[in-house]
This record gives sequence, structure tokens and C-alpha cells, in this order.
Amino acid sequence: MPDPSRSTPRPPAPSTPAPCGRRFAEELLSGYLDGALTQGDAQRVRLHLEDCSECRARVHEMSDLREVTMSTRFEVPADDQWDERPRGALSRASRGLGWVLLVAWAVAVAGFALWQLATGPEGLLEKTLVFGGASGAVLLFLSILADRLRTLAGDRYRGVSK
Repeated sequence: MPDPSRSTPRPPAPSTPAPCGRRFAEELLSGYLDGALTQGDAQRVRLHLEDCSECRARVHEMSDLREVTMSTRFEVPADDQWDERPRGALSRASRGLGWVLLVAWAVAVAGFALWQLATGPEGLLEKTLVFGGASGAVLLFLSILADRLRTLAGDRYRGVSK
């Protein structure tokens, strides 16, 4: 005979009241429709549905909603709607100029900061750490940029969309 003090209690079902007001987990209704319940839970739901017209109606509503959702077809947008490039000449020119100005500003600010560090009173260790880190970041950026530019023309996935 098993020791009752050693038995593991079964975790309680969620206590969301069913539409009928009973302490019946409505989540079980969804699981019942999906066929995702254990045999015991499925039997518990079946027995409850036999007695409860409100829950039967709720299961019918959920089933109808599921059918409508599963049968809905979505319209795929045209290919030109997926294109994120600027469409007009003015837009393309202003975006290109904006990138040039942003990169020039970033280079100027970084150059000024490094010049201030090089001529400032900081010690050799601080200068070495900053210059080493900055040099590594610049080299990494340039290598990635070079790889991207090299593969851009021959990218076999360039025309793939969606």
C-alpha cells in the first residue's frame, strides 16, 4: 500500500471559470479541440460537455473560429511593394547624400577624438588600448565592407524576395 505522505500531488488545473460558472479550466476546451489533451483530461472535458450546454456552445464557437482561421487565405503583396529602395530620384539622391555626410561626420569626429588622445597627457597604455581598439574596429568594418561589395554583383540570392 503506497504511503500517502510520499505520493506526489497532481498539480491543480487552471482555475479559470468556464462560461457556465463552474471551476472548469476553459483552456482545456481549446486543448480538446486541438487533440492535445491527455486521455484523462479529454474524458473529463467530454463528460463536462455532455452536461453543460454553455460549454458545448463555447466549443462550437471555438471550432467555427478555428475553421474560419484555417481556411483564410492571405493576399501576397506584389513584388514592388516589398522593395525598400527609394522610389524617386530626389529620394535616392538625398539618401545617398545623407549617407555620405553621415560617414564623413563620423570619420571627422573619430579622427578628432584620436588626435586629441594622441596629443593629450594620457599615458602610453591608454593610448595603446584606444588606438588598438579603434584600429581593430576600422579593419573589421573595412573587411566586411570589402566582402559585401565583392559579393554584391554575384549574389545569387539578390533577386530572392519574401
